[in-house]
Amino acid sequence: MVTGGCGYIGSHTIIELVQSGRYEVVSVDNNVRSTPETMRRVERITGVKVPNYKVDICDKAAFFKVFEENPDIQGIIHFAAYKAVGESVEQPLMYYRNNLGALANVLEACLHFGIQALIFSSSCSVYGDVKNLPVSEKTPMGQAFCPYAHTKQIGEEMIRNMMVPNPSMNALILRYFNPVGAHISGMNGELSPDKPNNLVPIIMRVASGKQPSMQVFGTDYDTRDGSCIRDYLHVSDIADAHVKAMDYLLEHRNQEQCEVFNLGSGNGISVMEMLAAAEEVVGHKLNYTVGGRRAGDIPAIYGDSSRANTLLHWNCRYNVHDMMESAWKWEQYLDSEGSH
Repeated sequence: MVTGGCGYIGSHTIIELVQSGRYEVVSVDNNVRSTPETMRRVERITGVKVPNYKVDICDKAAFFKVFEENPDIQGIIHFAAYKAVGESVEQPLMYYRNNLGALANVLEACLHFGIQALIFSSSCSVYGDVKNLPVSEKTPMGQAFCPYAHTKQIGEEMIRNMMVPNPSMNALILRYFNPVGAHISGMNGELSPDKPNNLVPIIMRVASGKQPSMQVFGTDYDTRDGSCIRDYLHVSDIADAHVKAMDYLLEHRNQEQCEVFNLGSGNGISVMEMLAAAEEVVGHKLNYTVGGRRAGDIPAIYGDSSRANTLLHWNCRYNVHDMMESAWKWEQYLDSEGSH
């Protein structure tokens, strides 16, 4: 089962699960933050029709019914959560209720239906403002800078505490950095709002002429070109890590009941490098202005993924050029479909 299967990372993970040839998948997604059309795109790419149950995971009775109809579920990959940082600051209760209520029901379902393998979608935001780079799994959690990040910290703790009295349960917590790009076919990607906050959708809007220009926030940081460095990963690489994580649990290779893995590239990419890669892909210069630093931005963060490389046999397959090329294909695909 993939919860939030119609979402950005969820849908790409379903594609990787199906294409591995090892898994049959059911999705649970109430489509409040996604669209049913995503499953049609997944079918177009994989040739497999994956059922989606339009169920709110916070509705325990409706959620449990999915397991009763699918008694052979062996593992759950849990994505379903609200994830907008700014919105979580404005509506913290909504985030605590949704993100933690859903997880509580997922954990209860694991117990009730005897499901022994759980993958939890966490975030590098659990580390807070980190001074020592790269970030490793041993890096202590910092002060959460928003309620969204706090729900991930609490969620991880909930899972760890559940393991203690339930020795047959196993979980992997995947903390990832910045997922970007689209499926390499260009036929599935992130459906961003009309005014996206994330760098790559903004770049694509400028590249396609939907937005006249964009702003780079600060070029005077102590980084190799003065702009902020973030750890961008191709979304299909993150999806592939979830497949390998499920293999790891179902093959009983885990050494502990609950293990944590960072998913990062190990070096990070600057904003200016992202812009240069985009210009190379789209074949023309992009309009951007350089502004002052943005409040709350840290100069650099990137992760050490050596643990995932070693134990999950996971490595990044796609580089920054692939990220931009797939995002550009997706932008053009949406334009041809007449929807965004």
